[in-house]
Amino acid sequence: MTHLRSHLTAAIAAAGIFAAAPALAQSSSCQDAQKFLSERQGLIQQINKLGGEGNKKKQIDPRAACGIFTKLVANGETGVKWLNANKDWCQVPDQFAQSFTEDHKRAQNMKGQACTAAAKIAEMQKKAQQAQQQGRQGLLGGGGLTGSYTMPKGAL
Repeated sequence: MTHLRSHLTAAIAAAGIFAAAPALAQSSSCQDAQKFLSERQGLIQQINKLGGEGNKKKQIDPRAACGIFTKLVANGETGVKWLNANKDWCQVPDQFAQSFTEDHKRAQNMKGQACTAAAKIAEMQKKAQQAQQQGRQGLLGGGGLTGSYTMPKGAL
């Protein structure tokens, strides 16, 4: 996570490069970098909040992480496509493009891990719910053993 934060800082600095460069030498697509970089910053902040902002003992809910990493990966795909199309025209430093691509690959890996864990949790919950429902029904489909049995009233 801390490595991801350092690259985020570099991304924000690079966004400043895009804003400070002369407008005549750039196309309007150079301004598009700020959109996906600011969105990426917000997604990384959400991931940091899941982890408790430096609290390493807090468990991260894989279901929430899966959703955020899915958005982060989609954002990264947009960023990589933008870099491939506009890197030279917008004068993006090679180091930034390389670190962004590496971060995107790490995000894809983390997404896979989080979503796999989320799927396992969902499967375990489903099995537990099924076991609980089967536990309510006895062997013969009734309410199971209750500890008492009422005798029928009337003549035997």
